[in-house]
Amino acid sequence: MTAEERTRRTAEADALCESAYEKSGGTPHGMALVAVGGYGRRELAPFSDLDVVLVHDESTDPGEVASQVWYPLWDSGVNLDHSVRLLPEMLTAAQADLKVALGLLDLRHLAGDPSLTLRLRTAVLAQWRRDARDRLPDLAAMVRKRHELMGELGHRSVPDVKESAGGLRDATVLKALTATWLVDVPHAELEVSRQQLLDVRDLVHGVAGRAVDRISPEMWSDLATGLDLPDARSAQVHVRAIGRRITHLSRLTWRRVDDVLRRPRTTGPRRPQLTTVAPGVALSGAEIVLDRGADPRKDPLLLLRAAAEAAERDVLLAPPTAGRLARDAAPLPDPWPDEARQLLVRLLAAGPSLLPVWETLEETGALNKILPEWERIRLLPHASAIHRFTVDRHVVETCIEASALIRHVSRPDVLMVASLLHDIGKGGLTEHSVAGEPVAREVATRMGFAPDSVELIAQLVRWHLLLSETATTRDPDDPATVELVVRHVGSPEALELLTALTQADASAASPQAWSSWRSQLVLDLSRRVGRALEEGRMPTAPEVPDTDVPREVLEGGFTITAEAGEAGGSLVHVLAPDRVGLLADLAGLFALHRIPVRSARVWHQDGVGVSHWHLGQESVDVGFLRSKLAAIFEGRVEPSERLRIHDPARLAPTVQVRGDASRTSTVLEVRAADQPGVVYLVCTTLAAMDIDVRSAHVDTLGPQAVDVFYLQEAGAGALSELRAADAAHAVRAALTGGRPTEGR
Repeated sequence: MTAEERTRRTAEADALCESAYEKSGGTPHGMALVAVGGYGRRELAPFSDLDVVLVHDESTDPGEVASQVWYPLWDSGVNLDHSVRLLPEMLTAAQADLKVALGLLDLRHLAGDPSLTLRLRTAVLAQWRRDARDRLPDLAAMVRKRHELMGELGHRSVPDVKESAGGLRDATVLKALTATWLVDVPHAELEVSRQQLLDVRDLVHGVAGRAVDRISPEMWSDLATGLDLPDARSAQVHVRAIGRRITHLSRLTWRRVDDVLRRPRTTGPRRPQLTTVAPGVALSGAEIVLDRGADPRKDPLLLLRAAAEAAERDVLLAPPTAGRLARDAAPLPDPWPDEARQLLVRLLAAGPSLLPVWETLEETGALNKILPEWERIRLLPHASAIHRFTVDRHVVETCIEASALIRHVSRPDVLMVASLLHDIGKGGLTEHSVAGEPVAREVATRMGFAPDSVELIAQLVRWHLLLSETATTRDPDDPATVELVVRHVGSPEALELLTALTQADASAASPQAWSSWRSQLVLDLSRRVGRALEEGRMPTAPEVPDTDVPREVLEGGFTITAEAGEAGGSLVHVLAPDRVGLLADLAGLFALHRIPVRSARVWHQDGVGVSHWHLGQESVDVGFLRSKLAAIFEGRVEPSERLRIHDPARLAPTVQVRGDASRTSTVLEVRAADQPGVVYLVCTTLAAMDIDVRSAHVDTLGPQAVDVFYLQEAGAGALSELRAADAAHAVRAALTGGRPTEGR
């Protein structure tokens, strides 16, 4: 799909409209048929509507003409968006509705009186320019709202090529901003990106076979073919790079609009004023530029200094300045001097204002002067659905989150650089934290960090997932859990930094990655590890609490109570006569009623099974649960009939024995599609093998459930190696076959 094809489609539509007007009896004076919006811009996609208006002045009556124009167009099969308006009504509508005004800025004559079209176009532009200062704040608010709703084309997992930030709608808005004469946009760069995105939109229509602007995951391969690219990954990079470019231009332009609107209205020319803010760096309006006499060839720190000043002052790093520094700046020495490293940390710790400066460094090629390794992750999609951004943008967001935590750590410089490098190993076949460690060590060395700081940064990159994965998939009361973290962390300083990096990384990923429940688990584990490091000894297994057993339970019944959880959700406590399979019945109860389980813990006390459940639902009806559990205990309800894994198209589950995760239990880790019944099927299968589940820890990462079960032989300890392998095989078979193993 090319611009030539859009021109052909537009020419065919123009001929159709012109013919319809000529046959309608429309007069050559005082009446005109005009195209607006995308049709006015000659940007018709394969399934675009024709947006047309029959405009007239007071001297003509469009009456019969209108219907005579519309009918042949309808009969031709085109999608028509049409209206009839007096010329003054058009101006009134444009003044009242920003969307109408934006559409009319691109109006184009089709048929009838060209002088009327010219009058309308001149009046629309004059009105837009006259009212621009008053209307642009509303337009900015409208754009922000759309961006919040639709996300960014460069990062959204299912992007919209029209409405997403960096999409065609933003390109149109940029043209409208240029039309105000208040600001300018690099026209050539914008037009190239806009035409490329129009090509993509045409292909999306062709692949979908209808007027659709969202790119679903399965479309990328077809788009790669249409764009003559080797694979779906290349197509994603191509499309997202266009979106990033338009987003960058949009952010720059809106910052310049803000600067213009803050200035007093003047009639004469405005001379730029330079205010020196650092050696070789000056502030001009709301942009950082090179100061008079600055020579990039003699000052290798000039790029970092300009970027840090722009970010800390929350102003633009002027793209021409960044471009010149990318082209002419002297290379940084190896290793960097202390000042260069301090400037980088200042830049990274600037908070939200880091993002626009970093984007300017990327788009101008200046970032390659500072961190050539960035190309490894640039525009790299995340494999995990829990991430809302591409890898490179996630890293920037992690730095922004980490900047709010620097007062809680002893080495802010190490935290910020570790945040920058924590995902640098992504994009290959090796696990990214393993692949990233040597890269981080090399980069930190080049940046001039002392050897002990280099090792600390490399350690943080290697183990940046340790706290979150351990906290959500291991029993915090098992001494082996704390021992695992202590073994890899080693010092209170490293733990302090790792905790902050974990919070920043998770917060940048998505809200569910740092929910109140997850944060409580991570921070609780960090406190336990910190205590062990300070005391110099590992914790012992806590004593099982002595629970008062009601007479009702001693006589063969059960009790169920509930209370609010500390990190949201609910805590449900169940006491019942102990038996293998009790945990499975309780898991079935919650699964049947779609109540998410976060964790479960069970222990024996004088023939009674005591279980505590942390549920993801804020409140539960204890009476309802009691009646439903009674039905399961009495055999009137059989959960296995309704809880089956019934989607064979999903990835096969993985079941692994984690031999070093506990000294007293066998730990089984199950990864499967997140759907009701997984915990129940696992527990029921193990109960059929006479295996006790002492605790379960349930987590969800996007569409994947990660569930960990602590197992013991009934009345004994951990499973033998052979027995553990049999249990893993049975669980895998149950999850794959869609029903639990026979028996209870």
